[in-house]
Amino acid sequence: MSYPTTTPPPPTPSFLKLSFPVPRVLLIRMDRPKALNAMSTAGQWEMHSVWAWLDAEPALSVAIITGTGRAFSAGADLKEWNGSMASDADPSKRMGNKPAFTPLSRRLGKKPVIAAVNGLAMGGGCEFVINCDLVVASEDAVFGLPEVKRGVAPIGGALPRLIRTVGLQRASEFALMGEPISAQKAREWGIVNKVVKKEDVVEEAVRLAAAMAENSPDAIICTRAGLREGWETASVERAVELVLDREWTELQKGDNIKEGLKAFSEKRKPIWKGSRL
Repeated sequence: MSYPTTTPPPPTPSFLKLSFPVPRVLLIRMDRPKALNAMSTAGQWEMHSVWAWLDAEPALSVAIITGTGRAFSAGADLKEWNGSMASDADPSKRMGNKPAFTPLSRRLGKKPVIAAVNGLAMGGGCEFVINCDLVVASEDAVFGLPEVKRGVAPIGGALPRLIRTVGLQRASEFALMGEPISAQKAREWGIVNKVVKKEDVVEEAVRLAAAMAENSPDAIICTRAGLREGWETASVERAVELVLDREWTELQKGDNIKEGLKAFSEKRKPIWKGSRL
């Protein structure tokens, strides 16, 4: 099988389906609809491998993640988690232990990810959304962190990120009550960019990704790094300095900055190369 990439994607036999809807865009579909796309440990390892491949693959600039069926993702596979807590199970292999993989909810990465939330986004699924760069949600999408109602806690990375996005009081209401919110409220709070009809959610995410992918691959990575450093770093000036010293320095060594400026001067569309960052 041929791919529009320089290297083939990693195998994803149990959880993910990968496709390439437009140039430079990867569409990732979580595909356990009978389990509401709940994430097993094997599924999380698949995602870990795909994120590493995305960042290393020069032919890709943006990813979209969505779900099959009526759910985006119901979060962790609670049946697997319950089994790992059995008295005869190895405590070192409990699902709630700090994982060796990096979930999307804690991904730093280089390239942007757009969430196309087609339905239920609960627990770990909601934590995924909170750490995505853009979010498109269907009108009937529901978001929630119900962990406190199950005796666990949303420790996948969402809590400090949620505070940065919506503020302490709204984050506290959301996480400590454990009650779901609508797509409309998530948009009012700043978690969601756009709310569309259910049948349009992936199409709209692809449209946004395609528009983004038309830009310089180097500039996308450098600009996202500046946004992320500002989100994660206490000092805004420190964030600027970090990006200037790292991504901006590398961007200036590449061909795309030259091509972008030359194309502007010549009044033509630039022809980008794969990112060097």
